Amino acid sequence: MMTGRRQGVFMRNDGQLLCRSQIAVAIAVGTLLGYVFAFLFPHGPIQGLGITKANFLVGISCSRNAVPQSYISMSELTHEKLRLAEQGKVHAEKQVVPVLGHEQHKAGPFEFGTVIADEESVNPRLAKILAKVAVRKELIVVLANSKVKDMLEVWFNSIKKVGIPNYLVVALDDETANFCKSKDVPVYKGDPDESIDTIARTGGNRAVSGLKFFILREFLQLGYSVLLSDVDIVYLQNPFDHLYRDSDVESMSDGHNNMTAYGFNDVFHDPAMGWAPTVDTMRIWVYNSGFFYIRPTIPSIELLDRVAARLSRLPSSWDQTVFNEELFFPSHPGHEGLHASKRTMDLYLFMNSKVLFKTVRKDANLRKLKPVVIHVNFHPDKLQRMKAIVEFYVSGRQDALKPFPDGSDW
Repeated sequence: MMTGRRQGVFMRNDGQLLCRSQIAVAIAVGTLLGYVFAFLFPHGPIQGLGITKANFLVGISCSRNAVPQSYISMSELTHEKLRLAEQGKVHAEKQVVPVLGHEQHKAGPFEFGTVIADEESVNPRLAKILAKVAVRKELIVVLANSKVKDMLEVWFNSIKKVGIPNYLVVALDDETANFCKSKDVPVYKGDPDESIDTIARTGGNRAVSGLKFFILREFLQLGYSVLLSDVDIVYLQNPFDHLYRDSDVESMSDGHNNMTAYGFNDVFHDPAMGWAPTVDTMRIWVYNSGFFYIRPTIPSIELLDRVAARLSRLPSSWDQTVFNEELFFPSHPGHEGLHASKRTMDLYLFMNSKVLFKTVRKDANLRKLKPVVIHVNFHPDKLQRMKAIVEFYVSGRQDALKPFPDGSDW
């Protein structure tokens, strides 16, 4: 009796285990087939067979135990979500195509998101000049007055040497305009403006530098991408061959290595917090407001407007500080951040003078590299160093950079 009873129990248990294992296998198979059918037949019934995935799953049973109804419901729910999501995607594409005139809308490409130019209402005279000078709606732009005439000459001579055709000097005074014309350099001088003319004549380097955010707006409104350049830059290659054009702003960095130029995690330590003494912080060295590529997009124009407005309210502010704050600070209480995309340029191709004089000139391998541009932004003896850079990279004088200290004498 006991033996038979035990055997009966064992048999019943074995049967239950077998049934459960069959259910598990059925669920696994059903799930797999469900995904296959969802992929092959996204719109419901399996055409030609007259059954649905749910009916197929319900048909799998073990003795009198069918697949749990909760499983069927979840399967149906998943399928319904997939179907609705697919419908939503198609609906969204139908909305996007008539507006953009493209099959797909992808963030970043050059042709998307740019402003529609209105030459007549913006600046017809500038529009005619840009139509002649620009190549594929792009050009280098520099602001200059008579105080930097010698550096300006090194600047445009290096551009001519490389063979860059699309560049323009925005002359801030008549003397500079006449000088450029005498050297066969494309030049534009804006209409008289008392506030701009006063800064152009009497302002220092920072004041003049801040003018670019007022002046560049018209270039972007006319639909042109601008590679904004300070005058203390030497060109060694064509920069337009090395741009990505996937962001609103693409800028040179003041960083001196990969970490500082491209960003790094800096851990702040506060022992008073006991159990949690450290906090991770994200740091990046500022973008250089003297060399950046800016596309004619709404966020780009908003950036110019924000910086220009702040500089007009606080003329003593440094334009580079304001430029970076507006570009990087996120939205927070009391402030709506700028929704502009940005890219950091390669620090060894678009090189600042700290990288050159502290690192590159002392490294045998790095000395072999040929940068695209070198910006003498960290040193006050700009003209002398610019000429030395030309001697080193263009004329091949290997000792041309040796006489200069890493930094400045003051």
